[in-house]
Amino acid sequence: QVQLVESGGGLVQAGGSLRLSCAASGTIFRLVGMGWYRQAPGKQRELVAFITSSGNTNYADSVKGRFTISRDSAKNTVYLQMNTLKPEDTGVYYCWSPNKWGQGTQVTVSS
Repeated sequence: QVQLVESGGGLVQAGGSLRLSCAASGTIFRLVGMGWYRQAPGKQRELVAFITSSGNTNYADSVKGRFTISRDSAKNTVYLQMNTLKPEDTGVYYCWSPNKWGQGTQVTVSS
C-alpha cells in the first residue's frame, strides 16, 4: 500500500523560505512521477510543481523562479524548496503520486 507523508510546513513571513518533504513508501519510487499541489481557502486544488521519474520538472507560472522541486531516490523522498514566499502562497500543500495523495501540510505566509 502506497503511503505519502509530508512534513516541513509552517508559518513564515513574506520573503522567507520553507522546504517541504514527502516520504514515499509502498511504491517503486524511481519509476513514478511525483507532484506538489496546493489548495487555498475557498479555491480549487492546483498543481504547483511536478517532477518526472527521469527528473524533468514543470512549474505553475506563479511559482516559477521561486520554487524548486527535486527528488532523492535513495531516500524515496521528493522535496519542494520554496523561496521568496508571498502571502498568496498560503494554503495546504499536498504531495501526489499516481493514485495517491498525502495528508497535506499547512503553509502560512504572513505579510
